[in-house]
Amino acid sequence: MKIAVVGTGYVGLVTGTCFSETGNQVVCVDVNEEKIKGLQNGVMPIYEPGLDVLFNRNVEEGRLKFTTSLKEGIEGAETIFLALPTPPGEDGSADLKYILKVADDLGKLMTQYAVIVDKSTVPVGTAELVSAAISRNATVDFDVVSNPEFLREGVAVEDFMKPDRVVVGTGSERAKKVMERLYAPLVRQGNPIIFMDERSAEMTKYAANAFLAMKITFMNEIANLCEKTGANVDHIRRGIGTDSRIGKRFLFAGIGYGGSCFPKDVQALAKTSADYAYDFRLLNAVMEVNKDQKRKLLPHLLAYFGGDLKDKTIAVWGLAFKPYTDDIREAPALENIRELLDLGAKVTAYDPEGMPNTKALLPGVTYCHTAYAALDDADALMIFTEWPQFRTPEFEKVSALLKNKVIFDGRNLYEPEHMKELGFAYFSIGRETVS
Repeated sequence: MKIAVVGTGYVGLVTGTCFSETGNQVVCVDVNEEKIKGLQNGVMPIYEPGLDVLFNRNVEEGRLKFTTSLKEGIEGAETIFLALPTPPGEDGSADLKYILKVADDLGKLMTQYAVIVDKSTVPVGTAELVSAAISRNATVDFDVVSNPEFLREGVAVEDFMKPDRVVVGTGSERAKKVMERLYAPLVRQGNPIIFMDERSAEMTKYAANAFLAMKITFMNEIANLCEKTGANVDHIRRGIGTDSRIGKRFLFAGIGYGGSCFPKDVQALAKTSADYAYDFRLLNAVMEVNKDQKRKLLPHLLAYFGGDLKDKTIAVWGLAFKPYTDDIREAPALENIRELLDLGAKVTAYDPEGMPNTKALLPGVTYCHTAYAALDDADALMIFTEWPQFRTPEFEKVSALLKNKVIFDGRNLYEPEHMKELGFAYFSIGRETVS
């Protein structure tokens, strides 16, 4: 099948590359000339494990190409995926200007029937808006389909190639057959393609992310209560996670969720609720709790140093919002680092992938080439991302490099009892404080 993917951000690049891996001819389109030139020369603009292998193979075999020309990109395409940014406005609403601009252009350029696929996360009613924008200039038949992505950064290739389910919103039998043929190679083990109306498909994506954000936030609230009652949130996680009605995933306590999806999608769903005059109290509480949770460690840090961080050096491990990605959007580390700098502290930081994206936003930080280099002569260590290399450090080396044997762990990487044996002061989330 000939496929066009408009937008080469995270979703677009993963979508285009993975569809080319199943034998399709894919052309990715983007207005950013520098990015397209880089992709044509094999330069990946994002870090995603395993994506480079598929990218290089399919470029080499001629199935994956890149262009800045929308006309060239959609020529002969049976499906046209819109994987464009939908940034949140000040009121939390998703900005559809990029999608609707491309939709308007498509109406002028299409010369044959195609299925236009909304792959971006978009609010309820977007498929109708896209259809109207195309119709203003279209001279050929087309269908607009909602096909939300459910990709987890860090395992996006696996998620795409082996999806739990594929959600497709369409009322067109013609479009349904095209989408079934397109996704057939990815669901051979029997995972479902779930067809529904467009509005329900659009809502499904927001509902899924809002539920997961709520699950994370619930466990953080339990963790906060554990600190007051003397219970251990890790024990509780195991106790409830084995209940098949609840499940084990998204139950780890920490310093809140971040990234490109959960914050934006929760805000957008709350805005949709407000637009329909519905007070979604639970969702509003999730946002409020998560905002506070991101700062959970700062009061402990301030108390440890007697309320004064002036001229203290704080080492930071982890800048990305989660491991196996370079995505720093809404990352808890950034908010904490800004406050540390405002309080007069110096910050040394290390992240395996997130430092290039952080440097432009936080130029006042000293970025180090290794995790241990960040510790050298620092007064304390704060951990914001659960990269695997942070899980089993050489604690003797950590102790020797730090001025004070104190760790503020926002991801509960270590066991409090072990830290006590090693002689560290140790602050984590929802567990015993070792001091």
